[in-house]
Amino acid sequence: MAGSSHGHTPAAWTGVIIAFIGFLVAGACMVAAQPAGFWAGLGITLLGGVVGGIMRMMGLGQKNEHPVHQIAGQGEPAGAKG
Repeated sequence: MAGSSHGHTPAAWTGVIIAFIGFLVAGACMVAAQPAGFWAGLGITLLGGVVGGIMRMMGLGQKNEHPVHQIAGQGEPAGAKG
């Protein structure tokens, strides 16, 4: 995907980091046979998605300004000439 900025936003980075920490907690607790910690880790993982979504709604996510993201009928595709 040359020229795209897929995932290079504060919302994406924050959501992925929180989810990764939750994954690590859940994995460590699964190995240590701690069911409560495992479920807490899964909760943290889901929290990462929620936080990322909220940050995106606050305007910290990717903007849909790329021609591919345009709704049909709102203009010509990139490079189209009539």
